[in-house]
Amino acid sequence: MNPARGHDPKAPEAPVQEESPPNRLIHEQSPYLLQHAHNPVDWYPWGDEAFFRAREEGRPIFLSIGYSACHWCHVMEGESFADSQVAKLLNDLFVCIKVDREERPDIDQVYMAAAHALTGTGGWPLTIFMTPDKKPFFAASYIPKESRYGMTGLLDLIPRISKVWQSQRQELESAGAQVMEALRNAARTPPVENELGEGALDEAYETFFRVFDGENGGFGDAPKFPTPHNLIFLLRYGYRTGKEPAYMMVEKTLHAMRRGGLFDQVGFGFHRYSTDAEWFVPHFEKMLYDQALLVMAYTEAYLATGREEFARTARETIAYVLREMNDPAGGFYSAEDADSEGEEGKFYLWTKNEILDLLREEEGERFSRIFGVTEPGNYREQPGGRRTGKNILRMRRPLASWSHEFSSSEEDLAWSVESARQRLFAAREERIRPAKDDKILTDWNALMIAALAKAARVFDDPAYLEAAKKAVAFVLSSLRLPDGRLLHRYRHGEAGLPATLDDYAFMLWALIEVYEASFDPGYLATATELARDLFTHYRDCDGGGFFFAPDDGDAPVRQKPVYDGAIPSGNSVAMYALFVLGRMTANLEFEETADRMKSTFAGTINAAPAAHAHFLTGLEFMLGPNYEVIVTGVPGREDTTAMVRAIRSHYTPDVVVIFRPAGVESPEIVEVAGFTRDIVMIEERATAYVCTNYACDIPTTDIDEMLRLMRSRERSPEPVV
Repeated sequence: MNPARGHDPKAPEAPVQEESPPNRLIHEQSPYLLQHAHNPVDWYPWGDEAFFRAREEGRPIFLSIGYSACHWCHVMEGESFADSQVAKLLNDLFVCIKVDREERPDIDQVYMAAAHALTGTGGWPLTIFMTPDKKPFFAASYIPKESRYGMTGLLDLIPRISKVWQSQRQELESAGAQVMEALRNAARTPPVENELGEGALDEAYETFFRVFDGENGGFGDAPKFPTPHNLIFLLRYGYRTGKEPAYMMVEKTLHAMRRGGLFDQVGFGFHRYSTDAEWFVPHFEKMLYDQALLVMAYTEAYLATGREEFARTARETIAYVLREMNDPAGGFYSAEDADSEGEEGKFYLWTKNEILDLLREEEGERFSRIFGVTEPGNYREQPGGRRTGKNILRMRRPLASWSHEFSSSEEDLAWSVESARQRLFAAREERIRPAKDDKILTDWNALMIAALAKAARVFDDPAYLEAAKKAVAFVLSSLRLPDGRLLHRYRHGEAGLPATLDDYAFMLWALIEVYEASFDPGYLATATELARDLFTHYRDCDGGGFFFAPDDGDAPVRQKPVYDGAIPSGNSVAMYALFVLGRMTANLEFEETADRMKSTFAGTINAAPAAHAHFLTGLEFMLGPNYEVIVTGVPGREDTTAMVRAIRSHYTPDVVVIFRPAGVESPEIVEVAGFTRDIVMIEERATAYVCTNYACDIPTTDIDEMLRLMRSRERSPEPVV
């Protein structure tokens, strides 16, 4: 959920409502839609039936968009949509449509953009009033049932909008048409004369430096979102330029997030975002995409800096995902809710007495000191700030810094804290858990696959690679049609919904990462197939880039997104993945497409570089120098393993690695990357060919020489606390 812009953060308790007979949503797969299936509101899912009725009866449409882990979506459902008085007004005057933004991100993007155009802001739940032909004329986020604190409630708003519709319908239709035309114009991105270059990278870095919170880490003030793709950009920019502040901003932020309430100190994994500047009080939902992107950021930061805390955090986050979010068939679930037993965060909060009872007096007091637990509680109700007696666990300073205070070695203190954590975890498992959104989404699964593959390489952990490969197999067997087209959503044995740009782009990224972790050429071959489908169904042949929805989609506008939100945009990932795939397979069409995308979006990126961090990560690689390293050797032999491990143990984000097994007459990699055909070992030893821009240095069997040719840069770790 976005921060509660304009929300009343302490909505009154909704009266208990009798459960209504099921509405049309009972036939849907989305957990979010099913949560509304017994509302008295006569909900329709997005589809022709709803729009046909609206046109036939001349009614406007009430569109509500949200997602299952959204706290304020639950509040609005319980307060208003389960209320018979609100439902009667909506049913009498509107055709009501409910959309799960995670199932239909194409629809969500259109109407979130419309909300920004109409109001200058947006958030979830997203509330739209629109014409029968999908043109929005009023937008809001959370709306209370009754008017209060300067907010117009639904009981007052619904009749007013209906009255305006009856008396000024033509004006509303005209306003809606203007909004949609503005969105269509925004999707037209002809190439501009000003190309993207180093200046955009520098400007983004300077913007991040200006807004960096030097005390707490992160950027700007509350609320604070993790946005790992910003941190990955800064890591690579620091590697590229040698500017230490880029590393400093990343390290400070990663330490602060790991030690704060944003991180689940007992069960691991990250909550959605922090409501304050200190990463202390989170909104408690846990999203798969946050776990995936943060695993990538912490893994890459560990490789760049050698900080063991980053490696531990990445591993702990993976442990959470594999424990709580992994379907037995291999895919990954979407989210865990913020609420349990009707309260946000209840599952994660502790009283001091609970901790003392579980850990005994001395150990409990020590644990409480380290994690900021107090008798009155550190978690306050909002508004009013009344202490609840409940505590969020967080560390204000590194664990090692407590050893002197407790006259303990760092190792003994770490062991004691871990022992205590395990006992708290076991006790917490007896609580009622937040609900789980168990739908499996192709794009978010692809992010988790990429994260697991990256971690498998860096930490040399075959279990991570197996989990990644199992998830790829699940997607390709359960979310791909016989003709090769991807689907977007799977739940309870049923796959459906046309794939989006993100599904294709993120799967390209995932398959490249899994190839580099496994050296199985089949993943590159599949990536090439998906790239062809991406071209066929999503490419804008006139303006460059890729549209969000396919031609047969029913969203009112085909957008061409490039702005990074909670996850990188599909176009930024597609550009980077296509360029890398082009280099790995020597496919000039892929590289030329990526280069055209760079030109297409140059005007947009140059206007606000820091808002497009992942695009700039791709730009860094494309601007070069970048390297392809082809390693040939006997698989599993000591010299081959040592050469590959040397590459993987150095931070070289400008390098891609291809492996050609020696002693095999026609290895599969030759079918995918023909230029490997004549790659041979020197003196029967593992050999590296280091190439840039399709020109290779003299092959070498010496690991140090290989690293020199790769221009591997190492920095001495400096403490950041």
